[in-house]
Amino acid sequence: MNLYLTLKWVHILSSVLLVGTGLGSAFYMFFTNRSGNVQAQAVVSRLVVRADWWFTTPTVFIQPATGLAMATMAGIPWSTPWLALSVALYLVAGACWLPVVWLQLRMRDMAAQAAHSHGALPPLYWRCARWWEALGYPAFVAMAIVFYLMVNKPALPF
Repeated sequence: MNLYLTLKWVHILSSVLLVGTGLGSAFYMFFTNRSGNVQAQAVVSRLVVRADWWFTTPTVFIQPATGLAMATMAGIPWSTPWLALSVALYLVAGACWLPVVWLQLRMRDMAAQAAHSHGALPPLYWRCARWWEALGYPAFVAMAIVFYLMVNKPALPF
């Protein structure tokens, strides 16, 4: 396998890990938060943080490195509209993801404390959960559009 195809394989695999981990984590955190089970919320929030560190964080760096390397190897200027828009949307998703990581850490700690003390989650947990969810939607939509752009490479009017 040549270098370009190896990069392409790594790029695709890491995109699956990036979006798949994000969507799976969001699914479990979303529904566990609605369960009212503090013990479950403590476990799931801890595992969501772990999944972000193990899977999402490495792919955040692998994606642009492999994508821009492939564009360079293919002779595609980084200013090509579909590529530039993809990079911009990737940055939008990243701008949503960074506060989500911070929110997840806070939610994990609050859920662990509530589970340990057999108490209720504080109101701050629920404010964090609302922000966590609100930031997840634009990040997911941005990544879905990036997938479309990467696959179709459309001619854009700008």
